[in-house]
Amino acid sequence: MRVLLACGAGLSTSILMKKMEKYCEGIGEELKNDAVPVNNVEGYQNDYDCVLIGPQVSYRLDELKEILTIPVAGIPSLDYAIGNAENVMKLAHKITGK
Repeated sequence: MRVLLACGAGLSTSILMKKMEKYCEGIGEELKNDAVPVNNVEGYQNDYDCVLIGPQVSYRLDELKEILTIPVAGIPSLDYAIGNAENVMKLAHKITGK
């Protein structure tokens, strides 16, 4: 799975990114993920299966769905806040169908 995480500056999602990497390593799932500022996602979309955005930029969700060619979803606030990598990966699988 290739997941691009986006937030205001790419910093808070980098914490979640590390938790996702550890979770996927533990279950034997291959994961490529990066964390970037939400304003930069267009330049990365060809390298990923989906984009997951942090709650603080959820106001951009509809706009991103219109301009990106890959699935986009907002990470639920609680999962984001506690770094629930399992639920975030479930969301990625759900929106990509993979």
